[in-house]
Amino acid sequence: MKKLVYYAFAATVLLIQACQKKSEKAEGTMPPISEVFAHYYEERLPLYPLEATMNGDNRYNDKMSDDLSQAGKARMTAFYRKYQDELAKYDRGKLTDEEKVSWDLIEWECSINLEGLKYPVELMPINQIFSTHLMIGQMASGSSIQPFKTVKDYDNWLKRVDGFVVWCDTAVVNMRQGIKQGYVLPAPLIKKVIPQFADMAGGPVKEHLFYTPVKNFPKDFSEEDKARLEKEYAAMVESKIIPTFQKMQVFMEKEYQPAGRTTDGFSALPNGKALYNYYIKYYTTTELTADEIHATGLKEVARISAEMEKVKAQVGYQGDLKSFFNAVRGNKKLMPFTKPEQVIAHFNEIHERMKPNLTKLFDLTPKTPFEVRRTEAFREASASAEYNPGLPDGSRPGVFYVPVPAATEYNVVSDESLFLHEAIPGHHYQISLQQENTALPEFRKNLWYSAYGEGWALYTESLGKELGLYTDPYQYFGMLSAEMHRAIRLVVDTGLHSKGWTRAQAIQYSLDHEAESEESITAEVERYMAGAGQALSYKIGQLKIRELRSRAEKEMGTKFDIRTFHKLVLESGCVPLKLLEEKANAWIKAGK
Repeated sequence: MKKLVYYAFAATVLLIQACQKKSEKAEGTMPPISEVFAHYYEERLPLYPLEATMNGDNRYNDKMSDDLSQAGKARMTAFYRKYQDELAKYDRGKLTDEEKVSWDLIEWECSINLEGLKYPVELMPINQIFSTHLMIGQMASGSSIQPFKTVKDYDNWLKRVDGFVVWCDTAVVNMRQGIKQGYVLPAPLIKKVIPQFADMAGGPVKEHLFYTPVKNFPKDFSEEDKARLEKEYAAMVESKIIPTFQKMQVFMEKEYQPAGRTTDGFSALPNGKALYNYYIKYYTTTELTADEIHATGLKEVARISAEMEKVKAQVGYQGDLKSFFNAVRGNKKLMPFTKPEQVIAHFNEIHERMKPNLTKLFDLTPKTPFEVRRTEAFREASASAEYNPGLPDGSRPGVFYVPVPAATEYNVVSDESLFLHEAIPGHHYQISLQQENTALPEFRKNLWYSAYGEGWALYTESLGKELGLYTDPYQYFGMLSAEMHRAIRLVVDTGLHSKGWTRAQAIQYSLDHEAESEESITAEVERYMAGAGQALSYKIGQLKIRELRSRAEKEMGTKFDIRTFHKLVLESGCVPLKLLEEKANAWIKAGK
């Protein structure tokens, strides 16, 4: 009996020792955390092939995202859970500072995406401004992010179009299910979507947008390849694209429009309040509540209104602020153009004027080329000015798109602040520097957090005077108007989606507090209705960056350097606001 006990005890000790050695061996052979970061990037790309194309990775240019099917959502869920488990295998405390940032970023990505995948947003997959059919239309032109430089590029696009046709079929199935469950767009938004499909649903095949790439073959294509591609692209337009857009137009008009919601905010959707709270967290990267954001918005509207009053007095206007808005909207001196090309030239002139002062604020500048272009005709009527990223190798420039549907009615009052935001030193600097930073893991070079990215762009609007702009009081008023626009968003977005505001109420509040036309304001309010929470990110991010700069200036005194501060904000790429604040606080503490 004693021998049995002894042998059992000995066996237990040996087993424990073996397990310890196995554990030590496993720990010793754990791959470096950099491999996890690399694998995360590589495994994520096939789930988001359009994003891969945008980032210049051409391996998935023939694929479409499977973000609408349950199988697609299941793959995404499994992916994010896998990498939560992978991170848990490492002791974060033993990582370097930059590795900790990367660890935190993947943890945030996994957590926030898993939370979002719980909601049936695939039942409402199309809207008038943030939608796959619009992105595909841009790519089809041949002058956007989809490359058309080789025969393989042209063949890739044909395959991607096949995937888009399937995507549209799935969208219809989902929207029909959405009608049953109460996940439907508000009726005014559906009305805006129908013409977008109608524009692509007919016309001569060889004049169709999707046929455009074969009109611009590279010079080195053989006659045989050209003939084949011309034939296949004509067939693609005639037998796939036109019928698909016709089907979407009919569905939208006959089935979806009659089922459109008469309510305007997400709170009217099933579990809509929780969904909106998620979008607040997703877009602001904070734990702020809708009530807190609404209150901040009201405070900012009051502050900016007071500053606007000073400009009104400076130009000698005698009426109240609301009438001054109307005077600015209708001021023909602020509408000097007759042709769209003049608008584009005006933005290039702004760039030239500010160039000498950029080095005073920035010692970190991008190499990626930059252009200003007019927005494509097919989406110009409903589009706002925007920036499309370039590529670090110079093969694709960063492009600032400007819609000019009516040149004679184009008002220049906000052009200087608009250029600072969308182009330089706003989105073009931030995104290009992030992509060009070879010290970052690949997954971090293309991360996007709206609160940081849009917050930075809005912050740069306040740099106008330091860059030699805003010498005209109307242009300074334009900057205030742009900032007011973002402050109003805090009030209107939360009003629509958490406080029961109507579309009409949101439009009127905006008309009462900013110098934009009713048409422009209506389009903006409908944008908030379509993309709940996204509009909050601009002002929330800007306020945080401005707060960090003010704190650094106060605590560091003469040791504060604005170029170093801007480098600090930009050098790590897009991060949630909490991580940016932690980095800035450490810099301030070390620099006192």
